[in-house]
Amino acid sequence: MNFSVQIKVMPLRELLDPQGKAVMGGLQNLGIKTIQDVRIGKNIQLQIEATTPEEAKKIAENASTKLLANPVMEYFEITLL
Repeated sequence: MNFSVQIKVMPLRELLDPQGKAVMGGLQNLGIKTIQDVRIGKNIQLQIEATTPEEAKKIAENASTKLLANPVMEYFEITLL
């Protein structure tokens, strides 16, 4: 079976997000003053061949831990679509 999996990778909340701060500054310069914070991350979609949804999620978790996210600076969330 093929499973569609979405992985959201974001900077850890405790760390500064330089891209987010740059976008925040740009929004302020455009006169958009109501936005409180900006965090920039990655959205990754995978097509995984597996026998069960649980197996597909484990494969996505393994890929995220080993390659897609840096656990020192980022966290990830996996969603089966």
